[in-house]
Amino acid sequence: MNRLSGADRGPGADRATPPGPPPGPRDPGDAWAVGPDGTKAWGRFGAAGLLVDDGSGRVLLQHRVEWSHHGGTWGIPGGARHQGEDAVTGALRESAEEAGVPHDGVDLRHTAVLDLGFWTYTTVVGRASRPFEPVIADRESLALSWIPVDEVADLPLHPGFGASWPTLRAALDTTPHVVVDAANVVGSRPDGWWRDRAGAAATLVAGVDALAADGIAASGLDLPFARWWPRWTVVLEGEARLAPDTAAHGVEVVRAPASGDDAIVAAAERALAEGDAPVVVVTADRELRSRVEALGAGARGPAWLRDALPA
Repeated sequence: MNRLSGADRGPGADRATPPGPPPGPRDPGDAWAVGPDGTKAWGRFGAAGLLVDDGSGRVLLQHRVEWSHHGGTWGIPGGARHQGEDAVTGALRESAEEAGVPHDGVDLRHTAVLDLGFWTYTTVVGRASRPFEPVIADRESLALSWIPVDEVADLPLHPGFGASWPTLRAALDTTPHVVVDAANVVGSRPDGWWRDRAGAAATLVAGVDALAADGIAASGLDLPFARWWPRWTVVLEGEARLAPDTAAHGVEVVRAPASGDDAIVAAAERALAEGDAPVVVVTADRELRSRVEALGAGARGPAWLRDALPA
């Protein structure tokens, strides 16, 4: 449940803490966090919620039960993070508990973080990977509905969600896409890759796959918010084409039958045609950079990717 208590401010605040959820087993995170000035916010370890769209212009919203803070308003399913729980896991868990959102039914897009210093609220934004109908799975919802994007602002919105909705809406269709020139990235470091080109390529693909699961910092793509989960395409050429497919998180591996550069340009062109943006090609090859930039794509050097890869 989303419980930002923007009204309960100051050490002398006379508003009573809103009632909590029904009695039952609770995590240590299901408690109020209190800031230095007396500001109260729900979730001892912060809170997180899920904004999911169905790919057809609708988002899933929750009509909040009356006993909750800001009850009667509409927002997104979410609530307090559990002890030791990251924000994405917390948002997916809460949305499953409150709205029956399937764990494997959401493709992550980005996260937005409200940081009050003593407390954070993370909005996890995703797109339904397959159709599903929400189910009221606990006592925290009056209703759950797929609401057309154009009608969201007409509802009585939870103040926190209402404040963030305009910027969240503006980015709903933003789909970054990174195309990796594997030969150039692998060849950028003299670590013996030439002794096993296929093995080096497989290691790179596995690293990109880890990034596809974990996301990358928004600043690396010149995008707003905190973290993004772009689409990934890795282009292999020559002996590297023999690398086993080690990707498990939707990374597209293209095995170029001839020119690797041509395959990279084609991948960037296809991504742009599909509406992905920004499209970023990872390569240090000047001629290739010029070709993809002429299409409208951006370019980053191998160090950009290597710095992002898990150690």
